[in-house]
Amino acid sequence: MCCVVPSLAKVYTVGDSSGWGLGVDYTSWASGTTLNVGDSLAFNYPSGHTVDEVSSSDYASCTTGNSITSDSSGATTIPLKTAGTHYFICSVMGHCGGGMKLAVTVAAAGGSGGGSTTPSPDTTTPTSGTTTPTTAHPSASVILSPFIPLLISGVVAIFSYFVTI
Repeated sequence: MCCVVPSLAKVYTVGDSSGWGLGVDYTSWASGTTLNVGDSLAFNYPSGHTVDEVSSSDYASCTTGNSITSDSSGATTIPLKTAGTHYFICSVMGHCGGGMKLAVTVAAAGGSGGGSTTPSPDTTTPTSGTTTPTTAHPSASVILSPFIPLLISGVVAIFSYFVTI
């Protein structure tokens, strides 16, 4: 008999109940968060903010002209597909310099990672790119592998067989 192990991925709400906005300590939030490839970051925010994924140098200088992705839908979920450090900022003038920036370290699946943020100069450049908005999820929710229902059905079938004998 074969055993199927579920694939667990977590969706972390950036800033927890405070969401993505000014006045949130993203350094503290990230330092208590372990991220792995397959997890996702959910950014929840009101109008007047953006989520831009940027390079390390653009993160350090709060520059958005070369954003990898940008979204302003109010509910942005970013799947973490690669290990390494990922950088996010708000491209609204002054917001990145005011603390709306997040750097997270993503470990290979099954490893341990951690996040951190780094202060930078108070400069920013507007951006015009957008990405397709996605639906946000509660902090640290678990997504189970599609094999779980199959596994449960098999266990129920085996149990039913032995009960009827």
